[in-house]
Amino acid sequence: MSSSTKPYGAAVDFDPDALRKKYDEERSKRLRPDGEDQYIEASDSLRYMIGDPQGDLQSSRSPIRDEVDVLIIGAGFGGLLAGARLREAGVQSLRIIDAGGDFGGTWYWNQYPGCQCDVDSYCYIPLLEETGYIPKEKYSYAPEIYEHSRRIAEMYNLRDGAIFQTKVTHLRWDETARRWAVSTDRDDSIHARFVVTCTGLLSRPKLPGIPGLESFKGHTFHTSRWDFSYTGGGHSGGMSKLRDKRVAFIGTGSTAVQAVPHLGADAQQLYVFQRTPTTIGPRRNKRTDPKWAKDLKPGWQRERRKNFNDINMGLQVERDLVDDPWTELFSSVAGIPAGGDAKGIQEAIKRVELADFQWMNRARAAIDEAVNDPAVAAALKPWYRVFCKRPTFNDDYLATFNRPNVKLIDTSPSKGVERVTASSVIANGVAYEVDCIIFSTGFEFNTPWVRRQGYDVEGKGGQLLSEAWSNGMKTLHGFTAHGFPNYFIMGNSQNGFSINYTAMIDDQAQHISYIIGEVMGRNLSRVEPTAEAETAWVTEIRTLSVGSAAFFESCTPGYYNAEGQIGQRPGLGFGGESYAPGINAFNALMADWREQGELTGLTLS
Repeated sequence: MSSSTKPYGAAVDFDPDALRKKYDEERSKRLRPDGEDQYIEASDSLRYMIGDPQGDLQSSRSPIRDEVDVLIIGAGFGGLLAGARLREAGVQSLRIIDAGGDFGGTWYWNQYPGCQCDVDSYCYIPLLEETGYIPKEKYSYAPEIYEHSRRIAEMYNLRDGAIFQTKVTHLRWDETARRWAVSTDRDDSIHARFVVTCTGLLSRPKLPGIPGLESFKGHTFHTSRWDFSYTGGGHSGGMSKLRDKRVAFIGTGSTAVQAVPHLGADAQQLYVFQRTPTTIGPRRNKRTDPKWAKDLKPGWQRERRKNFNDINMGLQVERDLVDDPWTELFSSVAGIPAGGDAKGIQEAIKRVELADFQWMNRARAAIDEAVNDPAVAAALKPWYRVFCKRPTFNDDYLATFNRPNVKLIDTSPSKGVERVTASSVIANGVAYEVDCIIFSTGFEFNTPWVRRQGYDVEGKGGQLLSEAWSNGMKTLHGFTAHGFPNYFIMGNSQNGFSINYTAMIDDQAQHISYIIGEVMGRNLSRVEPTAEAETAWVTEIRTLSVGSAAFFESCTPGYYNAEGQIGQRPGLGFGGESYAPGINAFNALMADWREQGELTGLTLS
């Protein structure tokens, strides 16, 4: 063991230097010069892959001409929470627009077999106390979550103003009327005092730019647009139409972990093409205890969410209310104390790294226990720090590779699939004949904001948001932008981030509804941040995020670090511009801001 291991203590039975070297080697194997450009838009002949397999996108209706107080773009949990909190603030005149055929967002589009939330349902599913609903299991499956989104819509009377199967194409601020003019692909013309955009993180599927992709003569689809007419079956599997099919599954992230076990059970032959292995932990799902549910006290969900976020920031808590693999993981890999001198911080960093190494060693050892073939087990092992990618939790994924009809194809030697022919997928020089290719390649995360939204925003004086943000996002608290009055943003945008996404956007919805309520209550017509306040906030965000950006830069390529390009442009990468002290600290900061009642940093007229 090298001398560098001594600060960790005598109990360490591995060489940290060797692990660092291994991590760096594995990272280098996967770095590509094209970075994010390796992915392409699903356009032209591939556009069908981002269509709606659940309904007719062009169902007939007349164009809508309307004027409302608030227009909400997005009908997932972000839009639902914005609508619910605005209703609570007294706003009655509002509409919701979405490209899908119903409420649900992520849970409308993602209906693939095994689809399930990976955060404790009692934390993740929003407005449980308000709706009086208790999830059936600790980790709910997609149909139950989708149904809950409809429950929220009914309770808060959001369906009457909803416009589905419709895409916004442009927003233009009319300074004279103090209204947003909203255009859509259905020739609608809607004028709104306020616009809230909440299209989420997982809204625009991305495809790898594999040469020859358009030449494939078999069947193809993206996991977020699962084609049950081709596979048969449903969310629980039973895909009988695949019994005589050879299936290529490209991608091994969190979706793959849930879908691959079902495909392995049903397909004649399944080839899983992996560039980077995922970290697998135990799922340990269970039914809800009726007595526990009956004994819950008012305020229980907010308390549970706060407890979950505190643990995930490495803070000490009196009791772990969630007690799941996430909190177990974060408790093992504790955060760095905020205070202390330079020497103390360095020691804390070493302790965190050690805990990380140990946790990942255990995860790799578990793969050896679960997978029979040593070569396959070796290929499935992740060699990076645990939070370089979102960890996954599943009890069936690893064992699927013990099936004789399932073959893992490690594409790291060729840095991904090489090409596609009319009838095969080629990796490492070997052609695999297949009938179907399923893409589990995730969603656009690092492309420009306007591209992900699907429309541009024209603010004061004709300024375009795409131009204002050409060098990175600029906001006050992640919610508002100078030059774009009465325009609000929900999502991962220079604010506090939580892996429990719905809790994060619920707090955002409450903050935005407070501002809109104040503007309407004071009989004002216009609100936007000052240039000075916006600049100060962006500076604070970027100053605080330097440490996290440096960590992700050392990680294996993926969407967390913009395929290894996180340092090349502000805002690239996961968490690159989040409020570093954490979601609970950010929420406390915003609560104090609201308590002061002065709307500091905003200009009102």
